[in-house]
Amino acid sequence: MGKKIAETPMMKQYVEIKTQHPDAILLFRVGDFYETFSDDAVVASEILGITLTRRANGTAQFVELAGFPHHALDTYLPKLVRAGKRVAICDQLEDPKMTKKLVKRGITELVTPGVSINDNILNHKENNFLCAMHMEKGNRFGTAFLDISTGEFLTAEGTVDDIDKLLSNFAPKEILIERGNKKKFEEAFGSQWFLFELDDWIFTESSARDRLLSHFQTKNLKGFGIEQLTQGIIASGAILHYLDITQHKHIGHITSLLRIEEERFVRLDRFTIRNLELINPLNEGGKSLLNVLDKTISPMGSRLLRRWAVFPLKEAKPIEDRLEVVELFFRKPELRILLEQQLSLIGDLERIISKAATGRVNPREVAQLRVALTAIEPIREAFLSSENQSIVEMGEKLDPCLAIRDRIEKEIVPDPPTLLHKGGYIRKGVDKELDELRQIAYSGKDYLMQIQQRESERTGIPSLKVAFNNVFGYYIEVRNTHKDKVPADWIRKQTLVNAERYITAELKEYEEKILGAEEKIISLENRIYSSLVESLLEYIPAIQTNANIIARADCLLSFANAAQENKYIRPEINDSEIIDIKSGRHPVIEKQLPAGEPFIANDLYLDSETQQIIIITGPNMAGKSALLRQIALITLMAQIGSFVPADSAKIGLVDKIFTRVGASDNISLGESTFMVEMNEAANILNNLSDRSLVLFDELGRGTSTYDGISIAWAIVEYIHENPKARAKTLFATHYHELNEMEKSFKRIKNYNVAVKEIDNKVIFLRKLMPGGSEHSFGIHVAKMAGVPQSITNRADAILAQMESSNRKEMIKKPIQDFVEKREGYQLSFFQLDDPILSQVRDEIINLDINNLTPIEALNKLNEIKKIVKGK
Repeated sequence: MGKKIAETPMMKQYVEIKTQHPDAILLFRVGDFYETFSDDAVVASEILGITLTRRANGTAQFVELAGFPHHALDTYLPKLVRAGKRVAICDQLEDPKMTKKLVKRGITELVTPGVSINDNILNHKENNFLCAMHMEKGNRFGTAFLDISTGEFLTAEGTVDDIDKLLSNFAPKEILIERGNKKKFEEAFGSQWFLFELDDWIFTESSARDRLLSHFQTKNLKGFGIEQLTQGIIASGAILHYLDITQHKHIGHITSLLRIEEERFVRLDRFTIRNLELINPLNEGGKSLLNVLDKTISPMGSRLLRRWAVFPLKEAKPIEDRLEVVELFFRKPELRILLEQQLSLIGDLERIISKAATGRVNPREVAQLRVALTAIEPIREAFLSSENQSIVEMGEKLDPCLAIRDRIEKEIVPDPPTLLHKGGYIRKGVDKELDELRQIAYSGKDYLMQIQQRESERTGIPSLKVAFNNVFGYYIEVRNTHKDKVPADWIRKQTLVNAERYITAELKEYEEKILGAEEKIISLENRIYSSLVESLLEYIPAIQTNANIIARADCLLSFANAAQENKYIRPEINDSEIIDIKSGRHPVIEKQLPAGEPFIANDLYLDSETQQIIIITGPNMAGKSALLRQIALITLMAQIGSFVPADSAKIGLVDKIFTRVGASDNISLGESTFMVEMNEAANILNNLSDRSLVLFDELGRGTSTYDGISIAWAIVEYIHENPKARAKTLFATHYHELNEMEKSFKRIKNYNVAVKEIDNKVIFLRKLMPGGSEHSFGIHVAKMAGVPQSITNRADAILAQMESSNRKEMIKKPIQDFVEKREGYQLSFFQLDDPILSQVRDEIINLDINNLTPIEALNKLNEIKKIVKGK
């Protein structure tokens, strides 16, 4: 904190608590408000849009202050966390009424972007992962991911590339690293992550292992299959230490630690996930594959589908199991309807049971848990009677937890309030004492109405009324016109402008009874509710299993619904090295076409023996990029267990999908287009296998034409000649020279995206045809884009001259006649690709005009003349 603010006892207490977490915004409970002070107040007022005030703080001092009512915490807390702030919540740990000294206060929770259970902070469609990263001196990294809101806890270790892939797949909201490692982390994984540094002792094997063993109450970690995963253990232990630091003590819902078995999944690097637009579209207003496939009903299903999209399977059996279930849902509308109805009742089962474990579950959520468990029963029955083995197995794992479901039914009212502090959520007949107290409280209020009627008749005061306030409890109010009728035994308590307020001994007696009963009711309801929540804890593993099965069923139902809506077919999955797609369509683009416009479908065949590499030529706008992505998306959809947009699809399983498409984000970080291209190309070439699917789109356009053609040629040649990895490759290019490769390399085939010229206009047919394209129609595209006619005419003339002379040297024809017809555009002759002119340009640019004497100017002009003559 910038300045000294400790003066009053309360501010001393504040400063002491603030030193525990100096980097967090401290919400300090004072009465009915959460207050922030000093620098925290300045930051909070900006983020939350609340008033910043100053208050006196001892002699000639003041302190900034900004606060909000305690009941608005759920509104304001998410805003602070979303702004990337860590927030320490400091509560009053005793009742202010019960102490004459300063109220005892302490931090009850530290909320950070990666550790939150608050519904308003969480997005129900995605996980909220906290990540820990342990960086060894070598090239080995350990990482762990935890979503405290669902209890999912995962670990892995690997190279920089492996971990980078996991980071992009899991998209953690916060990453824990060892203090001093920030620079090393950012060099490896970029600076877009929210990092928090922890002490180095946390990142030691002994400390991490002890913390894990004490949490899971086991003798070793063999049961989790991670005993030898030292770096992963260190990262996992660091996460549990962080939960201790952030005051998250109730974590019984974290019941296991899973190793991420990367060998089971198709390798997708972050470029591929982004280029194929699997999760997020590249352009605002666009659609991702997830947008098209996600027809899930439950939040758990939605989160799982997101995971499936970036972790396609590469073994035939589990893929076939998924496809079998999708087909069954597709063929059996009655099962589909039943499942849709029941899933819509379930809600976020996974997060509700996690909130029960952390002691944060409210009565409405417990009632929702009962609804969910009730809805699971018909699903279980339907699954158990199915002829499909996978569905039967899912049904066997579902457990409606009848005992706890019936107890919730018996104890909680059907539509309970969310908040605990007002009571009213425990059913009648659960507790005899509670029922009696309610009788007193509610009939007592009836009795007050009787007093009002009786006293009104006795005194002849018609407007007399009995009311209540917090200052002196129940009272009788009499308007001034009738105050002469007030009996002598009434005690006057307050005088208003138009009325007087009185109390009586009888009123005081009933007040004590009623208020005492209300306090006892809330206390009793709390006790019954706490006991119920405690009983829920033993059902955590069963309910988490239910949530997993429901999520899986929801994803497969989503695939069936997407297939029906979009006319997808079941792909044939096999272990061959052939991809054979008939009439394939792009799953996203076909959804975005104007109504009535058909999508032009295309066939595509790739294998390792006859047609390993396809070079696709054709102009921009013809659809080369879409075709490339389409093949990858159909393959990927098949391997996540979805039906695909085609007439038929035979997919020989791929183990890696690589894409090099367009310019990447790194350009904004200062890297050249070409450098980014080459980095991504190197990553692909160093990781190829026989079963890889590789997509290159316009490789080499970040450098000169000759360099680009040479590099593209060399890369295609390498992929063709690589004895260890005949990767199936699609290469879309502007360089028609590459079509020559077909003559020399037997597994390279030329295709082009058909274009028709009618009346000197270009029609894009979007059809893939055998053979290379004749020319690029680039000038036609320029005309369509509205480039001035004089430029396109000149371009036509240059093209004709180049084609007739078949030389790729500079056009010698003077440009004077073009410059004279320039239509207001100035063409810089220094842009021409000529070394002599470049030298002249450099000579002129380097002149210091302001300090040049006339004789020096003439000498310089003479030098330039010699350079040009030398040409």
